[in-house]
Amino acid sequence: MLAPDAGGGFDPSLFEELAEVEGASFWFAARNRIVLWVLSTWFGNARSFLEVGCGTGYVLQAIAEALPKLELFAIDLHVEGLEFARRRVPTAGFAQADARALPLHAQFDVAGAFDVIEHVEDDAAVLASLRESVRPGGGVIVTVPQHPLLWSAFDDASHHVRRYRRHELEGKVRAAGLELVVSTSFISFLLPAMAISRLIPRPNGSRSVADDLRHTPRVERALDSVTEIEFALLRRGVRLPYGGSRLVVARRPPTTA
Repeated sequence: MLAPDAGGGFDPSLFEELAEVEGASFWFAARNRIVLWVLSTWFGNARSFLEVGCGTGYVLQAIAEALPKLELFAIDLHVEGLEFARRRVPTAGFAQADARALPLHAQFDVAGAFDVIEHVEDDAAVLASLRESVRPGGGVIVTVPQHPLLWSAFDDASHHVRRYRRHELEGKVRAAGLELVVSTSFISFLLPAMAISRLIPRPNGSRSVADDLRHTPRVERALDSVTEIEFALLRRGVRLPYGGSRLVVARRPPTTA
């Protein structure tokens, strides 16, 4: 995640707000399920993992709990996020760094950036850094918000630079020298409700990041049940063409003789 003067945007004051709502949000739970599924399905032999733009460490904590033998390292541009992440995952290594120019070369088996590159003008540089950070044959996992038509005040408040068009991320991943393994949308069954929610006017046009993340416990349970059904389909090989978010899994090509 980059500061506004570093080619992208994220307000460090949002970390505290995110840390408060992540644990109760169906959306964060759904994304964690998908990340853990990818790691266990395609990278089950991995020994090390790098998270780029770790934020509060919510994803990293889930990985640490589910895969305790995996050596974890994470970077973020903002010390505010790193402070939260260190408390959540004290066994991981952390560093402050710019995602566009990581000082890490072929050091990890897998690297991931989860809803990070949409904050960065030069997303190609971040994807190139992800590629360089993993060993030949290593994996890269990326999630992003999808569909420019869903742009709303939430994206403005989140300091997004873009929402990705269908197939856009795949093209950029290939251009970064990575081989595509899997590409699918998620948060698909809830896309109509998401679109309607984004179109509802807010008082004075204002909207905080937490507005889209906070629901009553009953609503959260219902939404989580929907994403569980969607996840079951993904595990069975169904690839969803449309959704609020997109997952791309790729590999760095192995070295050739």
